[in-house]
Amino acid sequence: MKSENIEYVQLGNSGILVSKVCLGTWAIGGWMWGGSEEDESIRTIHAALDRGVKFIDTAPVYGFGRSEEIVGKALKGHVERESVIIGTKAGLEWDDKGRVFRNSTRQRILKEVDDSLRRLQTEYIDLYQIHWPDPLTPIEETAQVMGELLKAGKIRAVGVSNYTAEQMDAFRKVAPLHSVQSPYNLFERQIEEDVVPYAKKHGITVLAYGSICRGLLSGKMKADTPFQGDDLRQHDPKFRDPRFVHYLNAVAELENMAVKRHGRHVLELAIRWVLDQGAIALWGARHPAQLDPVAQVFGWSLTDQDLKDIDDVIHKNIPTPVGPEFMAPPSRDRVKH
Repeated sequence: MKSENIEYVQLGNSGILVSKVCLGTWAIGGWMWGGSEEDESIRTIHAALDRGVKFIDTAPVYGFGRSEEIVGKALKGHVERESVIIGTKAGLEWDDKGRVFRNSTRQRILKEVDDSLRRLQTEYIDLYQIHWPDPLTPIEETAQVMGELLKAGKIRAVGVSNYTAEQMDAFRKVAPLHSVQSPYNLFERQIEEDVVPYAKKHGITVLAYGSICRGLLSGKMKADTPFQGDDLRQHDPKFRDPRFVHYLNAVAELENMAVKRHGRHVLELAIRWVLDQGAIALWGARHPAQLDPVAQVFGWSLTDQDLKDIDDVIHKNIPTPVGPEFMAPPSRDRVKH
């Protein structure tokens, strides 16, 4: 498939060039998204590569190793390793009951990086990110071991996820920081208060997860769309009455705007909005067809009038926006364990 219109950006000051759309693989791991099927997941990764999306984001906790293993299987023998940018994470552990805890100690990260390299079937990780800040571990300890992995060549760039500007500042006093991954989309803009300005000031690339707001901005949802199993959207107030209908009404208006003004759909408008804010958009998919619109997000931009009208649509339909539903894991009391 043609991918010549894909847009690229440098990851911080790392010298690594990445596509402005990154394939998110949380759902591929099956955890909290209602399950997944391995062969279909591999076809999805191949579909992303075929469309020019050669930046893939995963994490050990996505399916408790399953997502990383699937990414490793999909890439091995299918493409040259150097042609793909792999981002994964560290700093979360889980027990045999499936409970997840934050743990960004030196010991944990050194164990995790080797586990991830094995599952991904690679000798290095392009972007290694701390998944969540761990209040029981000094940020300096976490940053120091990440800096050591960078110098050793096990990783090529350092990132954090769900960090505040203050936490990033503490991290940067000890080690380089190339990216920050945060929830960011048309409906969830809380990071514009501190994370985005800090990142711009210090040349840190923002990776926007939830860029289509867990499918809400896909244009495919209806008032009776079911969420089953362990699907986290069952607990997100944006997907429950009375707010769900308000969000769907906004999506309908944004769809109309996208079609009339740009010949696109609301999903493409939502992704383009993220890109026009200077961020990289994570695009989660479980099926190849979900990546068909990728080409339609490149080669155009939203106008100032578009941006104003988008804000007006949101303010009219959603008087009290709901922030991102983090599902943040707790920290384990490591004194007792």
